[in-house]
Amino acid sequence: MRLLLVEDDDHVAAALSAVLAKHGLSVVHARNGEEALKALLPDHAEPFAVVLLDLGLPDQDGFEVCGRIRKLCAIPVIMVTARSDVRSRIHGLNLGADDYVVKPYDTGELLARIHAVSRRTAPGGADQPADESAADDALHLGAVTVELPTRQVSVDGTSVPLTRKEFDLLALLAQRPGVVFRREQIISEVWRTSWEGTGRTLEVHIASLRAKLRMPALIETVRGVGYRLVVPAVGAGPRPPAAPAS
Repeated sequence: MRLLLVEDDDHVAAALSAVLAKHGLSVVHARNGEEALKALLPDHAEPFAVVLLDLGLPDQDGFEVCGRIRKLCAIPVIMVTARSDVRSRIHGLNLGADDYVVKPYDTGELLARIHAVSRRTAPGGADQPADESAADDALHLGAVTVELPTRQVSVDGTSVPLTRKEFDLLALLAQRPGVVFRREQIISEVWRTSWEGTGRTLEVHIASLRAKLRMPALIETVRGVGYRLVVPAVGAGPRPPAAPAS
């Protein structure tokens, strides 16, 4: 996920960028409003999923920047500021901000808010009509079909029951097949935490998915980094159940 960080303090920006990078976010830093607006102009790079916008900018007020962003595109904007009064929050939301975070904030909460606004505005998110979502959000990965709106998974047409976290984990990997997801990023997006102790839980869920889908090669371990989903070749269905021992 690519994020635009609009922050005039280089030290704050560097520290926050490092934390976000550990959770799989690619951060582009803009030091003022004009830099931010130029960064949002269409180019050949991956589009930004979220703008993290500080309000105390040197060239113009962050509220003004938010209003100009809204005229330019519909990208989600999270305002980050020390202004905690209700009037400022209301003003920011009325200008089109999707969320408002008050400094000092907890990094885990900020990450959760980033992922929440990106999900709401992504294809198939809460802002899209249900009928369009159902039509567009069936992921076909060889013999595996993942239906995001109904949270159903099937292999060669046979339904495979998954737990809530198993489905969330599979859906995350399936939406970007071939892309390596860092362990920290998966834990952040699926479990909404940065607690390193969750790593063992992740390994258990990966093993469970491989077993239930009977396709161990579907989810590949990238040693020292994380996991990626490998689309199976046509005709590469699930392994048959093992024959009982005689």
